[in-house]
Amino acid sequence: MDSLKRLTPFIAVAAQLQPADMGTLAAAGFRSVINNRPDGEGEGQPSSAEMQAAAQASGLAYHYLPVISGQIADADVAAFTELLAQVRGPVLAFCRTGTRSTSLWALSEAHHLDPLTLLATAKANSYDLRGLAQRLEQRWQNAPVATAHAATTPTQRYDVLVVGGGAAGCAVTASLLRRDPHLRIAVVEPREQHYYQPGWTLVGAGIFDRARTERPMAQCIPLGAQWIRAAVSGFEAEQQRVVLEDGSRVGYRALIVCPGLSLHWDAVEGLKETLGKNGVTSNYQFELAPYTWQLVQNLRQGRALFTQPPMPIKCAGAPQKAMYLSCDWWRTEGVLEDIDVEFCSAGAVLFGVPTFVPPLMKYVERYGVQLNLNTTLSAVDGPTRKAWFKQVDATGNTQTIEKSFDFLHAVPAQRAPEFIRQSPLANADGWVEADHETLRHPRFGNIFSLGDVCAAPNAKTAAAVRKQAPVVAENVLAILAGKGPRALYDGYGSCPLTVERGKVVLAEFGYGGKLLPTFPLDPAIPRRLAWELKVKAMPSIYFDMMLRGHEWLAGPKRLPHEPLPVEASAACDFGKEPGK
Repeated sequence: MDSLKRLTPFIAVAAQLQPADMGTLAAAGFRSVINNRPDGEGEGQPSSAEMQAAAQASGLAYHYLPVISGQIADADVAAFTELLAQVRGPVLAFCRTGTRSTSLWALSEAHHLDPLTLLATAKANSYDLRGLAQRLEQRWQNAPVATAHAATTPTQRYDVLVVGGGAAGCAVTASLLRRDPHLRIAVVEPREQHYYQPGWTLVGAGIFDRARTERPMAQCIPLGAQWIRAAVSGFEAEQQRVVLEDGSRVGYRALIVCPGLSLHWDAVEGLKETLGKNGVTSNYQFELAPYTWQLVQNLRQGRALFTQPPMPIKCAGAPQKAMYLSCDWWRTEGVLEDIDVEFCSAGAVLFGVPTFVPPLMKYVERYGVQLNLNTTLSAVDGPTRKAWFKQVDATGNTQTIEKSFDFLHAVPAQRAPEFIRQSPLANADGWVEADHETLRHPRFGNIFSLGDVCAAPNAKTAAAVRKQAPVVAENVLAILAGKGPRALYDGYGSCPLTVERGKVVLAEFGYGGKLLPTFPLDPAIPRRLAWELKVKAMPSIYFDMMLRGHEWLAGPKRLPHEPLPVEASAACDFGKEPGK
């Protein structure tokens, strides 16, 4: 086993193995073994039948694909390529010295990886394939030219495939390309427009124009990445492929899953049908934020309801922000005393990080807001201006409460998209499984996730993405180099709580509610500086820095670099069902 060399997270090669090695391979996380050495080639060589019996006894799939030394034919390469597309990874291929198996791998990858990359990878693992340079170059030159249409053919394969072109997808793509401009990377995204969603709260308060929060997707996909304008319908993680809605496949060496989340309007009976009319609005939808501002300006008396659904939702402070900014406007206009404002939250507390509850409660009291906790919107009748809530009391009893309204700002329940919920990548709650620090999938070692769809228990905010993107970028590059992830995410998220025009409580925190302030100031005090940052600086930081890979104050923490023994390293990197 000392000869084991990792070419990619999916495949390793080795010199001649013995039947006794099969148990060690299985313990290290391998799933399949390929024997490229013909029987009887050398004295003392165990037969294929012996190797197969030992492999199967250890729970390994065994494949016999003998190739004569120095005589690798195109048919051998084709057979090896086809086999790799079928076997469960990680896989170990072996021959007398490992050279034949490495050569088969390089020739099978030459249709989409340039010869210099293949030769360098082999050399890094002590295999000199310079004799194959001309043949590799020919296969590279004869590979089909990728076009916008060909990008979705079954044979197309990338070093990194990113699912989602929102904040997370564009930011992590930019981070990757700044670190390695030569990566073959594609972003799968069906939408034509890209949105700065944190700005919608300000649109709903008349502070931003809606156009300021929107740009063409073509301007946001980082230069150097290919944009596949399609929707994903599923994942074939064991074959390292993503299935598109037209049934075509796109392959990858590493996959990053970050399509965002879905707004589940249908979770509240009648809500979808009355949105945008009858006084019912939501800043969580681009088209509705201007309607929020219209309603706020027109309301002079009556009842205003603001709702918050059960967690998780993106930007947990946004439902409150809409309330605070509306109340601030009504107070300025001198009509707040004539408006009964209620905040109906499914949560048991006003805000999940205790440090920020006292300053927020001061504004709740200042605006005369009635706070209804453990209260979840369940149904809306727009024409009659009525809403129903399920309220849970201290003893756990539930009752349904009817409330009339003149203004209703409703926040929908939120969940992962269906193609994520129904995929092998999802956890029991439908989110993409991920190690909380490395953001790597626990069962598929070449798959990472970040952003709103990621199951890590952090706040789902654009600020979290800003810190997650460099972590994922560094760890993906480590995996592509055959190493383990070292960059760590501390759960950082930020929620600039706009409590009034001109002041913001800048809540910055990580896992477990640990305070992680960027500036050496008391974070619980509403500040003008934080307002200036939110309103004037953040849009530019988002579009011109984060989406371009400029990682201002976003460098990740890293594990100390300590080389592991071959067996231990293999167990770390290969025991998690990675892909090619």
